[in-house]
Amino acid sequence: MGGMFLNSRVPYERYKEVLRDPYFVDKTMILKELVFYFGKRNRYCCITRPRRFGKTDEKERIFEGLAISKEKEYSAHLNQHDLIYIDFGREIKGCKSFAQYIERIEKGILEDLTAAYPDCDLGKSVSVWDVLQKIFEQTKNRFLFVMDEWDAVFKMPFVTEKEHKEYLLEYLLFLKCLLKDQPYVEFAYMTGVLPIVKYSSGSELNMFVEYDMVTAEKFSEYFGFSDAEVDRLYEIYRSEAGTPKFSREELRLWYDGYYTAAGNRLYNPRSVVLALTDSQLRNYWTSSGPYDELFYYIRNNIEDVRDDLVLMVSGERVAADIGQLAAVSMEIHSREQIYSAMVVYGLLTYEDGAVLIPNKELMDHFNELLLSK
Repeated sequence: MGGMFLNSRVPYERYKEVLRDPYFVDKTMILKELVFYFGKRNRYCCITRPRRFGKTDEKERIFEGLAISKEKEYSAHLNQHDLIYIDFGREIKGCKSFAQYIERIEKGILEDLTAAYPDCDLGKSVSVWDVLQKIFEQTKNRFLFVMDEWDAVFKMPFVTEKEHKEYLLEYLLFLKCLLKDQPYVEFAYMTGVLPIVKYSSGSELNMFVEYDMVTAEKFSEYFGFSDAEVDRLYEIYRSEAGTPKFSREELRLWYDGYYTAAGNRLYNPRSVVLALTDSQLRNYWTSSGPYDELFYYIRNNIEDVRDDLVLMVSGERVAADIGQLAAVSMEIHSREQIYSAMVVYGLLTYEDGAVLIPNKELMDHFNELLLSK
């Protein structure tokens, strides 16, 4: 029986929706790599990816027939773990403060745990970590934690610029108390756009190993779609559409061009799926979210960013030393930091010491931006 946070059916239902899509790409082998860390000292993993690149305890064996189901780890771990799932990007009706936001999450988890472990003597504990500790001591049960959009909290309407630092400290302390060195944590997995180190320069969450597309080779094949995967999707499109409205090469020009640390090129998965579904090549990135960050970076630039963008719009690469900055610094004080932020947000890509505009989808938008500003 699932609760709001404990063994919730929400991720399951979301994944079922993805499975029904004719343009589904099987990325389940990432589970085999993650299972390796279960129960180990290094059991904290944070994977950050550009915006619009998507993410990915089932009783109904939802992975049956997928790549992971052929691995021995599949049957060994299926339905064997309690999962606590927190979507930090989910807004709460009537929430007017950070304290209310976290209080709702804590209260929900406590209610779920109390219902799921009625035979445990949980006493009058008021903190989630104390209750989890008591459950572990009495049952030896450990938990998997999945925290989606961990950085979305900082963009909630109740987080004002004035209160940002205060909320940040409370939030990091909450995550630290919940997860760090806790014996009941079997594995903790976080996703988001921005790296943890942007917010936490101290020891609050230093147990997490961070992986991003620019600096980390591990997991890089899971960030987007490869050529081979898009080839297969295009064949599905041809059979569905009858007469294709665009060629495979046009699909590549529009949405390919993102480089990983391993040197591979990837497509923007969301845009590819929407283009094939709509049978139309257009700028899905622009229409799917605000571009305030991009305007801000260019408007406040003091070191030739506009001139660089003119070169990039013409197809040139621009040298920039952002390799480690992409994973470490998000403060906007220098040209390299501006490009680092753009790469993290997926507005530019980075390869061999240079930044560039990855494809036509973003090239058109940059061109419009330069003409209007």
